[in-house]
Amino acid sequence: MTKPYRTLDDMGDVTGKRVLVREDLNVPMADGQVSDDTRLRATVPTIAELADRGAIVLVLAHFGRPKGKRDPNLSLALLTRPYAEVLGRPVRFIDWDGAADSVATLRPGEIAMLENTRFFAGEEKNDGQVVETMAALGDLYVNDAFSAAHRAHASTEGLAHALPAFAGRQMEAELDALEKALGKPEHPVAAVVGGAKVSTKLDVLKHLVARVDHLIIGGGMANTFLAARGVNVGKSLCEHDLAETADEIMAAAERAGCTVHLPYDVVVATEFRPNPPTRTVNVHEVAGDEMILDVGPAAVEALGDVLKNCRTLVWNGPMGAFETPPFDAATVALARTAAALTGDGSLVSVAGGGDTVAALNQAGVADRFTFVSTAGGAFLEWMEGRELPGVAALAR
Repeated sequence: MTKPYRTLDDMGDVTGKRVLVREDLNVPMADGQVSDDTRLRATVPTIAELADRGAIVLVLAHFGRPKGKRDPNLSLALLTRPYAEVLGRPVRFIDWDGAADSVATLRPGEIAMLENTRFFAGEEKNDGQVVETMAALGDLYVNDAFSAAHRAHASTEGLAHALPAFAGRQMEAELDALEKALGKPEHPVAAVVGGAKVSTKLDVLKHLVARVDHLIIGGGMANTFLAARGVNVGKSLCEHDLAETADEIMAAAERAGCTVHLPYDVVVATEFRPNPPTRTVNVHEVAGDEMILDVGPAAVEALGDVLKNCRTLVWNGPMGAFETPPFDAATVALARTAAALTGDGSLVSVAGGGDTVAALNQAGVADRFTFVSTAGGAFLEWMEGRELPGVAALAR
């Protein structure tokens, strides 16, 4: 099947060709060491394949927020050794000064990492001069960084117009999964949307009600919907000023034939700390000094039954205050149900966003979902139905 964008399969012979590959290597560091190498490992399929095919591989990435100034603490030189260890191959480091001469010494199959793209003041402005400087070093361009695709920067969008452009394997897997989840999904479709505030996910909720059959709302944002329906949520995190907006979303869901699921039993406490005294109550029994901190077991069981009747699931955000036990129970239980259904082959499950990945890891099921996106902002913007510049630039 022809895809709407070109992939590595469309590149032809790349022996001796200089291929600029945009990756996301923006990894967390602690005491000068990489503390989580997930993003480094995700790049291996593309980089290894290009090197094995005889390309001269030039890796482009940003690191931190140097704001267009050189900062030795944000140099990608710090990542060269850990990246070589993950790839199991030597990686050269090339500074922007004298980059053309350094690139000229590379041989087919060799890999080099170019300095932080954000050391250029014009990188984030998609400045034409920066695009030209980068493009001069390569013959072909590959974007393998979906997590940076919502930004129209020189290295994520501009280069795709300056050189023949292709999607890397990681980008391809991400776009395939998203197409299955919301592009042309198999119905019924369920979406789990959690997190603290409705205000951060308004556009997501508005977009989803017209596209999914079941919208499961959890986290602090569920309190706002409950309050809008006249439920007293006590001291719970709640955006009371968004009651009208919550009502509008419920009305839009009703018009679209989308069932919205709000918790009907909840876990409450009078203080927010690990393992305080808790009560599990009906939502109408929350006391004035109590906070809703998780969805209750009866609601979770009912939501599990909803998923059993669905074919596709999109998940963004936890059901409760999952970082603080025991308020991770609902997220863990529902995630395990989704993972089991995925394992049975009855559900395509796609999840994304930083908190979501952490929650699924905590539940021990991240590797049992169909696809888990490490992208935060890009995944959210995609759920809002927005066009992502870095993806649009790859269109055939």
